[in-house]
Amino acid sequence: MTRVAAVDCGTNSVRLLVADVSGGTLTEIERLMEIVRLGEGVDRTGRLAPEALARTFAAMRGYAKLIARHGATEVRVVATSATRDAENRDEFRHGVREIFGVDPEVVTGAEEAALSFAGATRDLTGHPGPFLVVDIGGGSTEFVVGPSPTGALSVDIGCVRLTERHLKGGDPPSAEAVRAVTADIDRALDRVEAEVPVRAASTLVGLAGSVTTVAGIALGLPFYDPERIHHSFIAGRDVHEVTLRLLESTHQERAELPVMHPGRVDVIGAGALILDRIVTRFGFADVVVSEHDILDGIAWSLAGV
Repeated sequence: MTRVAAVDCGTNSVRLLVADVSGGTLTEIERLMEIVRLGEGVDRTGRLAPEALARTFAAMRGYAKLIARHGATEVRVVATSATRDAENRDEFRHGVREIFGVDPEVVTGAEEAALSFAGATRDLTGHPGPFLVVDIGGGSTEFVVGPSPTGALSVDIGCVRLTERHLKGGDPPSAEAVRAVTADIDRALDRVEAEVPVRAASTLVGLAGSVTTVAGIALGLPFYDPERIHHSFIAGRDVHEVTLRLLESTHQERAELPVMHPGRVDVIGAGALILDRIVTRFGFADVVVSEHDILDGIAWSLAGV
């Protein structure tokens, strides 16, 4: 058995998984998430803001204490879209090295997609393959088809990036702003369809906070319940209805939804619209929602599995 610690630092959140890995079994010890908005302003400035770095490092210091307390012997820190795009990523690297004693890996979009695929599909049984795994993040969205990945692509559509670009002005956003977001998404999906065999997939698997939040709303949950959300089926028509509801709601109305994390209130509309356009464009009747994702993929990689 190996006790491992996986840290995923994305555009919107930083997350920790401490787990025991033995053979083909991963036993979760601790799974945490904090919204730090590391990628705030990166799409506009090309740099990680000092206050965003400070928020991220504060969260990471708490994670480092937990890792030490649990006695994890292998640690891997993976950084994704915001850090890939930032000119001052060395400041981030230096801070992470000081906190965890290891260098962060700024992975490529293809590497991110492969880790997400591994984490999401390892315990996915009873669903027909091939799978299209879609990881909707803050700065980018990853697409990968498998059972063993045969195509992977990361495109720069994410809930934070698109919100900052188009949805900052209205509450709720204007029809013109929603059309602008939709146009960005559809251009990215043109590229996805040209480079990834998405239509070969039988099952769409959706990952990350935008997808799980849409699922929680569609299921009518009274609170965020990962066990109810994990491996739930959400019909395409329900994805569309939830997306319309979110885009037509005010900030206050979204904040009052019982499954809504406070850090997602301002970006969930764009995240839901990405999922809705994927379901519609590629003709899936439903989406299988997974709470297991890149974090689990990182943990499996640390055990050499």
